[in-house]
Amino acid sequence: MAEEKEYLVGTVRPTNRPEAGQELDLDTLIPAKIKFLYSTMNFTRGTEEEFSTSMPGYEAKAAEFAKMGANLVRPSGAPPFMLLGYQKEKELIGSWEKKYNVPMFTSGQNHVHALRTMGIKKFVGASYFPEKMNNIFARYFTDAGFQVLAMEGIDSPFAAVPSVPPEQILEFMKRIAAKHKDADGIYMLGTGWRCLDIIHLLEEDLQVPVVHAVPARVWSVQKRLHIRQKVKGFGRLLEEMP
Repeated sequence: MAEEKEYLVGTVRPTNRPEAGQELDLDTLIPAKIKFLYSTMNFTRGTEEEFSTSMPGYEAKAAEFAKMGANLVRPSGAPPFMLLGYQKEKELIGSWEKKYNVPMFTSGQNHVHALRTMGIKKFVGASYFPEKMNNIFARYFTDAGFQVLAMEGIDSPFAAVPSVPPEQILEFMKRIAAKHKDADGIYMLGTGWRCLDIIHLLEEDLQVPVVHAVPARVWSVQKRLHIRQKVKGFGRLLEEMP
């Protein structure tokens, strides 16, 4: 009997904060034949200035994963790449894929893919970044062809985001959605806040799909490696694996 093929996925995480465990927990729920390698950019301030100088670091870490034989590389953390703009991000990642001969996708590219797959055309979005950054995120998605009805930030310092109670995030999201009844989806940017357990509650309460960074990443890894193992409890994207 032939041995089952294994896949190696390299992830460049944005921070060293404890919330990275959220992503790891979901990664462990998908088939064992997918092996993960991690490195980090160690962002600490979450500012435009910090993100804007990070591309050489991301490229170096992606190149290292390629050298190790990765089948797929995830330069994670949406803000640094969204600052480039939708088209420039696409061109940059395309050049890295060609240079290092390995498929790659950023968080932003993946969120666009997930939103389109779920049939979402106009959405309300939220993050834990300030207004100026949220305006940049909104422009990114507008350039990608979506109607962004709102892109609001929860009131929390960057370093304290993991401590925001999920119940507070749930109410925050419901308040935003209540202002825009015509939204056909909810978008949550970032892996820093503790909200994996409220995704299904939001979908039940609002009757629209939710795209959140962590489940979207796990969904996309499987899709790109032609695997389809459904995961329950974290929203329709992973439960249905469209």
